Amino acid sequence: MNLEPGSGVSDPTGAPRSETLRALEAILMAATAPAEPRLLAQLLEVPAAEVEARCEELAAAYEREERGFVLARVAGGWRFQTHPDLAPHVERFVLDGRHARLSGPALETLAIVAYKQPVSRAQIAAIRGVNVDGVLGTLLRHGYVEEQGHDPGPGRATLYGTTAAFLEHLGLDSLAELPDLAGFVPAADVVEALETGLRMRVEVPADGGPGDEPVPEA
Repeated sequence: MNLEPGSGVSDPTGAPRSETLRALEAILMAATAPAEPRLLAQLLEVPAAEVEARCEELAAAYEREERGFVLARVAGGWRFQTHPDLAPHVERFVLDGRHARLSGPALETLAIVAYKQPVSRAQIAAIRGVNVDGVLGTLLRHGYVEEQGHDPGPGRATLYGTTAAFLEHLGLDSLAELPDLAGFVPAADVVEALETGLRMRVEVPADGGPGDEPVPEA
């Protein structure tokens, strides 16, 4: 990779540009999670803008050289990951029958949480039309979903949303990068009418105490 180590160009702190690039590579190689630019800036004692610029420079160099990995901005930080084009090869190596995939129902539930968060268990069940206790528990254990407060309405239902781990595993920097579902779902008024009709079947717990709204029957 041509990073021009002998160019003599320095960053704002006076350190050689090549030294900053090499230090970034070393730290990111050792990182087990996306490294935030602010943290990298503190470690290298350079401005955060300098870190962003150098990471983008490294990412572009890897892409030009058609490496098997990329430097990607994910979940608010930078990390090394395998090139998307090589996913089939990596998948065979990593999975190989040793790691369980998320089931179809779990993926459907995760998609609902991702696009409608914060959302309650009853709202998810209303959209899917089935009880979601089991799959929601699976997503919580995997760390893709977390509790994000309570609904102010009757029953104080727990609200759920996605986590940074969800963004990391999907290779997204923020929820704004989720693909548009406009062409795959009914119009907003149809969805609202459906949810309203199903919500009418949901009752407050018999004891009147706090807790999740009961889910409608499948």
